[in-house]
Amino acid sequence: MRRPTKVAPSQSERYASVLRTTKIAGFTLLLALLASAASAQEWAVKMFNNTTHDFGTVAKGSLAEYRFVIKNIYEEDAHIQSVTSSCGCTTPKITKSDLKTFEAGEIVAQLNTKNFTGHKSATLTVTFDKPFHAQVQLNITAFIRSDVVTQPGIIDFGSVDQGAKSEQKLQVTYAGRDDWKLLDVKTADPWYEVEMKETARGGGRVSYDLLVRLTNDAPAGYLHDQLILVTNDAKAREIPVDLQGRVASEITISPEKLFLGVVNPGQQVKKNLVVRGKRPFKITDIECPQCFRIEHSADAKTVHLIPVVFTAGEAEGQIAQKINIKTDQSGTPAAITAFAEIVKADAPTTPTPAAKPLVTPEPIVRKKSGAFEEVTP
Repeated sequence: MRRPTKVAPSQSERYASVLRTTKIAGFTLLLALLASAASAQEWAVKMFNNTTHDFGTVAKGSLAEYRFVIKNIYEEDAHIQSVTSSCGCTTPKITKSDLKTFEAGEIVAQLNTKNFTGHKSATLTVTFDKPFHAQVQLNITAFIRSDVVTQPGIIDFGSVDQGAKSEQKLQVTYAGRDDWKLLDVKTADPWYEVEMKETARGGGRVSYDLLVRLTNDAPAGYLHDQLILVTNDAKAREIPVDLQGRVASEITISPEKLFLGVVNPGQQVKKNLVVRGKRPFKITDIECPQCFRIEHSADAKTVHLIPVVFTAGEAEGQIAQKINIKTDQSGTPAAITAFAEIVKADAPTTPTPAAKPLVTPEPIVRKKSGAFEEVTP
């Protein structure tokens, strides 16, 4: 029995088949390139503690901001080229553009509560140009109430000496129902005290005056806290108000974190610490690990320059060691932390760019095993 003869396709049919194959191959290649590009951004995303924030419900006129913390966990220096917002309801700001290994900065997202109300969302696009080009998107959501206004928009204590008291006034005004009430005020930390007094009620308007105190047991450092106004409104029971300021210690140490860099086993690195006081003081003792050599003067001075010599041990890896500085004054910071990464001299430390397009290697640190790993202090 003869087999049937297969009819040869016409020229137009052959062209259509080739075109379909080309489209499928092109689409597959496009998906692969997009996947590679998305993967290439992951190294930058890993530097953020989180990439989303919901402000919840905030009052009109309040100064509401959130700080996305970014930390360089890689050996290479990182640089933030720019940050933009998709909505005028949110203004972004970079606190530190250049980040060396272990250094941290912040992307500050501030709501424009004076000109916007209702549900709002924004996407902040953070662009890096070092060590490689990448973009990270941070997402913001909030509901800005138009019926509750706080004046001022933020409680700012400014700079307060440690051990001293400070107080600020806050006015809360509501427009709507006569039965609206401010039931309570909450804070997460014990060094705030609040007095609340109702000053007006009637005609759909309610007003309260709040006196917010910073007590004398507040620890040294920057204040980034919130005052939570608790109301009887079932739809928005809690309204946050930001608190900020700085409690200045009698003694300050700079830098607050000592970055020693990447060193080889046995290598010595010298860095300086600057210890300042508001009046002459003595350094009575410095407690540090054996791998540090620190000398200090016993004289009373307002500024002490302290050389810190670090000798790397033979074991590879990251170190994070405490250095305690004691003085004859109260309010001395308990300690600072010194960071370093120890690697062998023959271990490659700089990644080689990949040859494929749209594929960017992650900035990493090589371990003795030869694998790429992140630096974790």
